[in-house]
Amino acid sequence: MRTILALALLAAPAGAQTPRFAEETATAGLDATYAGDWQYMVGGGAAVFDCDADGRAEVFVAGGEGVSALFLNRSAAGGALAFERARSSGLERDAVTGAYPLDVDSDSVLDLIVLRVGENLAMRGLGGCRFERANEAWGFDGGDAWSTAMAATWERGAVWPTIAVGNYIDRREEDFPWGSCTDNWLHRPDAEGTGFAAPLPLTPSFCALSMLFTDWNRSGTPALRVSNDREYYKGGQEQMWRLAPGAPPALFGPGDGWRPLRIWGMGIAGRDLDGDGYPEYYLTSMADNKLQRLAEPGPGAKPVYADIALKRGVTAHRPAFGGDVRPSTAWHAQFADADNDGRADLFVAKGNVDRMPDFAQADPNNLLMQQADGTFVEMAEAAGIVSMETARGAALADLNLDGLLDLVVVNRRTPVQVWRNVTPDAPGSAQFLIRQPGPNPDAVGGWLELRQGDGAVQRQELTVGGGHAGGVAGWWHMGLGDGGPAEVRVIWPDGTAGDWQPLPGAGLFVLERGRPLATWTAP
Repeated sequence: MRTILALALLAAPAGAQTPRFAEETATAGLDATYAGDWQYMVGGGAAVFDCDADGRAEVFVAGGEGVSALFLNRSAAGGALAFERARSSGLERDAVTGAYPLDVDSDSVLDLIVLRVGENLAMRGLGGCRFERANEAWGFDGGDAWSTAMAATWERGAVWPTIAVGNYIDRREEDFPWGSCTDNWLHRPDAEGTGFAAPLPLTPSFCALSMLFTDWNRSGTPALRVSNDREYYKGGQEQMWRLAPGAPPALFGPGDGWRPLRIWGMGIAGRDLDGDGYPEYYLTSMADNKLQRLAEPGPGAKPVYADIALKRGVTAHRPAFGGDVRPSTAWHAQFADADNDGRADLFVAKGNVDRMPDFAQADPNNLLMQQADGTFVEMAEAAGIVSMETARGAALADLNLDGLLDLVVVNRRTPVQVWRNVTPDAPGSAQFLIRQPGPNPDAVGGWLELRQGDGAVQRQELTVGGGHAGGVAGWWHMGLGDGGPAEVRVIWPDGTAGDWQPLPGAGLFVLERGRPLATWTAP
């Protein structure tokens, strides 16, 4: 397997450059702030998704003790970023910590699972960026907890998704905020296939701040990874749950090869970085970020992971700029190709929990650019995105449909920041809307693969979850670099591999199951 890794790295596109971003916070119209004290020291996510079917992604921002807000995308193609606050979308809610877009009812209109301090909300998309409460219609029990994480998948043969919700501290305990963790919940479809059954507690739970359904061993059955923040004195650690269809959830343990890992877990990002077909996972924490790789990838692999963060240059354990030498606090993480060179880069949002004196106060976000040899180099300052605000959630997404990924960062107690990607002479990119008929129209749980003439293969698992308190839906972005002609395929959630189809070049495309690749045209 090491030989495979070496070959993959040698095949990667060369000619890395520094990405460039222009901050447009003052003019973009994203006038929102994630505010609040104890109950909002965690969370603060952004959901980026297209809710009016024009191809451009809207931005939903958690408000904490204020009101959450949906911002309609008015950006001209390739132009400055411009948003308009929606006034009556149905998403204007209090006590929101985060949200994830998901087509729950498979009607090809994205819905939103809204996480709150209090009852969580399943908000059904009605089209035209209007939403309505669907908890009762779908049998979705929103509970009454302090929710901070979410992930979703479709189990084999299911019409409705399985949704995991991660909860934080029991805020009613007298020793708040240092009380016990609330059980996480697993919402599986009901027996009638008409909605959700009563949620199952995922016991033990250790204050989850990120969750991700992922097919870690390419078995066709995703497991649920949970990144946890607390209760080490009660056995708290990172977790992975086995979810066989029709069977109760069961934890992977030492007998399976799972090694206890105790960090202040805050965010998860997954991506196949070395071309071996298996995802690596970046786990954010306080001064102890990890990059995990399967120790022995291949059929029959056990969940034994090696930490390669130091080797690859992504420890990000102290501030890279600003002079504060105390340990960092990392939250949202996302792999994405910021310069379109064909290699996944890594963005990490940072910010002190709440004036914790042993950790950095001036703690700027990281932009770690992947090089041809598989290592990463810090380029946030050169790229123009250094900020000393207290970050939480974030999103890299192409907001003006120019083929370059822009950046939105949600800060605690200060306004959202936004940067437009203006990298000069960047290679092109291909972006895909992936569709299949029937349940799970967005093919959650599948894999997107792009193969270029130089032999390099980019792979992206199609997931809902991860990050910190928010995520991106819609266009799947892959930079084309200088790897020559390319072809693309989808491995669908049922394991069926689609045919390789030639890519005509950079652009926006629809990949629909059983149909030829089609160039997307704006309505």
